[in-house]
Amino acid sequence: MEISELKYWIAFNRVRRVGRARVAMLEAHFGSLSEAWGASSAQLQQAGLDRRTAATAARSRSRIDPDAEMERVQQAGVTALTWHDDGYPPRLKEIYDKPPVLYVKGEILPEDERSLAVVGTRRPTAYGREVARQVTSDLAQNGLTIVSGLAKGVDGIVHQAALEAGARTIAVMGSGLDVMYPREHGELASQIAENGAVVSEFPLGTRPDSQNFPRRNRIISGMSLGTLVAEAPESSGALLTARHALEQDREVFCIPGSILAPNSRGGNRLIRDSAAKLVTCADDIIEELNLTTIEYQIELAAFFPEDEAQAAVLKYVTFDPIHIDEIIRNSSLASSTVSGALTMMELRGLIRQVGGMNYVRLRESSQEYQTAQGEHG
Repeated sequence: MEISELKYWIAFNRVRRVGRARVAMLEAHFGSLSEAWGASSAQLQQAGLDRRTAATAARSRSRIDPDAEMERVQQAGVTALTWHDDGYPPRLKEIYDKPPVLYVKGEILPEDERSLAVVGTRRPTAYGREVARQVTSDLAQNGLTIVSGLAKGVDGIVHQAALEAGARTIAVMGSGLDVMYPREHGELASQIAENGAVVSEFPLGTRPDSQNFPRRNRIISGMSLGTLVAEAPESSGALLTARHALEQDREVFCIPGSILAPNSRGGNRLIRDSAAKLVTCADDIIEELNLTTIEYQIELAAFFPEDEAQAAVLKYVTFDPIHIDEIIRNSSLASSTVSGALTMMELRGLIRQVGGMNYVRLRESSQEYQTAQGEHG
């Protein structure tokens, strides 16, 4: 997204009561948030905002300067992604309550689609620390990106285990990226930003309010293929992350603990209620998620063309035949642009015409993938 538009997304992200639903309303009504920013309270109400929110948004213009907000983000070395940006995590984009803006320190890569959230109590037992470290290390060595919340306890342990395994890890904060919490994880956060990303939906300067942490949990689960609960008592925030994962139709796994240990009661209850699959090692998770297939899909995405027209057209070409006229309608591109893009991608071996101006995407399976398919499917 161009900076000329992005700065208004960042500005609206500072306006109280304007979240996912209202941002979508404004964009649908005005066509862009830059247009919405200059609207009167009455015009904002016409877009669907209630009177109180419209008045708040209109008043906010006197204290929020979009240009200054954009400069602040840039000076902090932070990237702001909207849900329209290609760099916005694809799995996060699928959830109902996706954040309109995601602030990123570091870099989110396509390979991070192969990720697992690992969460647990802030006060783990010796058992909890050891199983969290061991299973996370094994997952990381198998190429998974580890997602967690940078909190004390299990979160910090699993981030560190991923780094020590030479793997990528992503930390989701409950404050602005320039407000470190907990403070003792400042160095860890810097290491994560160099080998993954530290992200937040909260604007720069946001303090670590207690209400922020349950809210950020949906992002931890939303970015991931599944969520592993390492150790959690009945009151643990890790159970909220597991609940979000279930609501997002993602897998939930749990390492069992002693029935006598208070720190294991929350996780054991998830297993008892069939809300989580019992796992005892990384292989259990890898097999359950069939990660070899997922890895192939991510490798296939690497062949996605850099040419904007080809990339736009390829989105509509699947393994089922689609007619060129339907591609033109769906993409809203000129017929000459679509025709040229299809020709170039056919020459590159990405697609094939199957007759009658119908096209399909080609799937070039490697021997390794075929073997894995035979083993797991």
